[in-house]
Amino acid sequence: MGLFDFMIVEIAMDLGTANTLIIHGGKIVVDSPSIVARDIRNGKIIAVGKEAGLMQGKTHENIKTIRPLKDGVIADFDASEKMISWFISNIPEIKKNLFKPALRMVVCIPSGITEVEMRAVKESCERVNGKEVFLIHEPMAAAIGMGLDVMQPKGNIIVDIGGGTTEIAVVALGGIICDKSIKIAGDVFTGDILYYMRTHHNLYIGEATAERIKIEVGAAIESLEDAPADMMVRGRDLLTGKPKEVQITSREIARALDKSILRIEDAIMVTLSVTPPELAADIYNTGLYLAGGGAMLRGLDKRISQKTDLPVYIAEDPLRAVVRGTGIVLKNIDKYKSVVVK
Repeated sequence: MGLFDFMIVEIAMDLGTANTLIIHGGKIVVDSPSIVARDIRNGKIIAVGKEAGLMQGKTHENIKTIRPLKDGVIADFDASEKMISWFISNIPEIKKNLFKPALRMVVCIPSGITEVEMRAVKESCERVNGKEVFLIHEPMAAAIGMGLDVMQPKGNIIVDIGGGTTEIAVVALGGIICDKSIKIAGDVFTGDILYYMRTHHNLYIGEATAERIKIEVGAAIESLEDAPADMMVRGRDLLTGKPKEVQITSREIARALDKSILRIEDAIMVTLSVTPPELAADIYNTGLYLAGGGAMLRGLDKRISQKTDLPVYIAEDPLRAVVRGTGIVLKNIDKYKSVVVK
């Protein structure tokens, strides 16, 4: 152990399109929307995370809210770096340190990411004092976070529906055998709801409202056993320009999301069709695992199960499955050396 090893702080980070989660000391210390608010006049970041999230859709011309990540990768380098730095410096233990400690980080990335995008993530982490930065693919982190033993010679299929991407991967022996990453996920669902409200109700709503509809009455199938109560939605009438309120049901949202969910189903079928036969035999027994925020969409497990003829299991606390897995890898980095992306 080197002289300065006691100064190294270990953190695991799930840098997501919609939310960023950080684990330090075995517990989640940051769980915040991946949003920053910038003052256009001087380029200064004035709010990050939850505070910036509250400003979304309510800013004037001098303030702009930015989501630094798009489709799971860094779109705005400067904003993402400032956001990561802000999150890390607000971890209680780091906050009370006089010096900026060196960091050992495990960060998860989408499986469909390019070399250039991977380097962008790495460089962002190194600039906030990351001395050792390990990267891990999201579906692998999700599998570990769900308690699956990924080192076994046994195939498991994971579908991780995040904010920007849906990652589908077959994992075995500590590696990803075949995977597919599509840019249809939570953000697209939100967009579908915005479009549906405009075309079917002549109602113009903001992104935050669409997000709330998705959470409160979102569904993947029309005939739910215990459907949520109807929801009153307020916005602006496109015809009169006046504020108005309409009532919507989970059936309507299931119709609004149908096309996007079909594309996720197709991607799952493509992945299954290229899975080696021995692993396909394993999957027939083990079933399919769902993680990520999208896994919480009512009836999605049932719909995917009907399509694939496989039992479908949802991770407990699916939003945190990926960061939990990343935290496990951080603690047992030697055991999971083969899982880490070089």
